Amino acid sequence: MLNLLEIKNATVYRGLHEVFHNLSLALPQGCNTAILGPNGAGKSTLLKLLARDLYPVQREGSYVRLFGQERWDVWELRAHFGIVSHDLQQQYLSTARGVNVILSGYYSSVDLPWHQHPSDEDRERAQRVMHTLGISGLNNRMFGEMSTGEQRRFLLGRALINDPDTLVLDEPTSGLDLKACFQYLDTVRALMQGGKTVILVTHHIHELPPEIEQVVLLKDGKIIAHDEKSRLLTDNNLSHLFDTPVKLVQHNGFYQALPGTT
Repeated sequence: MLNLLEIKNATVYRGLHEVFHNLSLALPQGCNTAILGPNGAGKSTLLKLLARDLYPVQREGSYVRLFGQERWDVWELRAHFGIVSHDLQQQYLSTARGVNVILSGYYSSVDLPWHQHPSDEDRERAQRVMHTLGISGLNNRMFGEMSTGEQRRFLLGRALINDPDTLVLDEPTSGLDLKACFQYLDTVRALMQGGKTVILVTHHIHELPPEIEQVVLLKDGKIIAHDEKSRLLTDNNLSHLFDTPVKLVQHNGFYQALPGTT
């Protein structure tokens, strides 16, 4: 099976700081995967590798491949890969209208560029995406006037406008209240059940829906474990990952972390 992502012996720097040293990771296509780790583990750097914002040190035998290719035209890649990141939410223009947030996905921009004129077909698709996500009533609201949950849905719509095979979600429910959290997770679950592959990057155990099949544990820039979810999510593994005693509770396919005992 073709790998969705293949990282081989990647050494990656953020400024002068080496985040990854000879990192290797392979994720099979079509497999919903969570990348779980504490703050400082290297999750944001991994996201930037996927988004092609960062590249590994060039050397023989080291590469980052998406869908089997090292080099991509960004316009072509959007049809395969949609990323909803915390950085994008923080950087997005507060004055952008809701519908233009969706349409900006066609141009990989942070608002609809003034010189771009989406077709009627593009606008109709944007309306369908907003209807699916339950945000049609906010199509003219400015991004900066939306709640955190509303912003997150519009950025998800921005990724979905290109109908990508795979979605990468960065801590998708961070900052949401319980209702918005549950609604967003229901939306993500529906996308997975409809055939989308999801890579979920987080340190929140409760964000892992039942449809997640594999888990990667990332700590201090290293992959410390990669296996099926049912085998990997244990009290001992999570206690080691977060350097604190953890007791896992499972219900209806969801997990929650409680304080463990020493």
